Amino acid sequence: MADVDAKKVCGVPERVQLHVAMLALQFGYAGFHVVSRLALNMGISKVVFPVYRNIIALVLLVPFAYFFEKKDRPAMTVSFMIQFFLLALCGITANQGFYLLGLDNTSPTFASAIQNSVPALTFIMAAALRIEKVRVDRRDGIAKLMGTLACVVGATIITLYKGPAIYRPSSALNEEAPPTTALWLTSDAAVAAAGGGKSWTLGCVYLIGHCLSWSGWLVLQAPVLKKYPARLSVTSYTCFFGVIQFLIIAAFIERNVDAWMFHSGEEVFSILYAGFVASGIAFAVQIWCIDRGGPVFVAVYQPVQTLVVAIMASVALGEEFYLGGIIGAIFIITGLYLVLWGKSEERAFAAKEAAITASNSEHEALRAAAASFKPSSLKQPLLPTSTSTEHV
Repeated sequence: MADVDAKKVCGVPERVQLHVAMLALQFGYAGFHVVSRLALNMGISKVVFPVYRNIIALVLLVPFAYFFEKKDRPAMTVSFMIQFFLLALCGITANQGFYLLGLDNTSPTFASAIQNSVPALTFIMAAALRIEKVRVDRRDGIAKLMGTLACVVGATIITLYKGPAIYRPSSALNEEAPPTTALWLTSDAAVAAAGGGKSWTLGCVYLIGHCLSWSGWLVLQAPVLKKYPARLSVTSYTCFFGVIQFLIIAAFIERNVDAWMFHSGEEVFSILYAGFVASGIAFAVQIWCIDRGGPVFVAVYQPVQTLVVAIMASVALGEEFYLGGIIGAIFIITGLYLVLWGKSEERAFAAKEAAITASNSEHEALRAAAASFKPSSLKQPLLPTSTSTEHV
């Protein structure tokens, strides 16, 4: 687990920057769920969409990576190329492909909700690979476990339990909003109502694959960044290989030239949003947070996204805010506090252990120095014996 130090940029501690960045990231991803669903409804190809999305992200990232990381970027090797290719395969091709297939068969809110398994999956993967230390015999380890579980439970409650209405927007908004919105359509009947022969079960399978690939991507980036500390360059290479992989898939699946054409301003906006916000900016921010805070720190913020979706739907779409949202928010906030407190305690334990180790090493060095000094080994006396009688 990478330590979150106390460095400051423009007077703002790095720890505060990490939290603000992760919150902003969740808002960006919340909007992406809606934009992606809009793109699919307009008939955009599920292969063409990620190709354009990652090309835009690549164009956005490459100049910054080239100019800002000239001194930090190690020389490219075959080993690095293989690692970047695998990162792209896991974090872009599988991640985005499974997501679009799952979203096409379910709903944006359910896709957001099922992503809340990412913290638990990331925690398990990171612990299995010994990237994240789990000490269930200490309070910090128990706090991280309980906090991760509380985040998942809170987001699940928001999605599946409505309860009585706690907040009602103005009557004008309520009149405009439909009585039943997509926020709570999480069943096979809802998907069937949309038509097109969709399968809710198959969509769930796709989204589970999306969550597994996303978690694997978060975990695998941590060791790569230790060997290749140029974060923007890592993201750029990942996007590059992702574009290549999707183009290879498109060569076999999407040969219709018309599918690559833009037919409306909405299509252009959805692709630009996905490329700039959900890929270019989001990837850069996320990989910085992984480098400075670790994969679990990034993943634990995932449930906030579901809460943001609920709030945005209530404010922007005039949907009522229910008791389930309040209860879920309490669980999420509590879970985040437990995880962050656990990580703070973990750093405190690590600092104490480092201090004890340094102290023991110093004592060992002093004892070794004392043991090497043996007065009996002096063969010559400090003063010579008197020989004055010889001259008498």
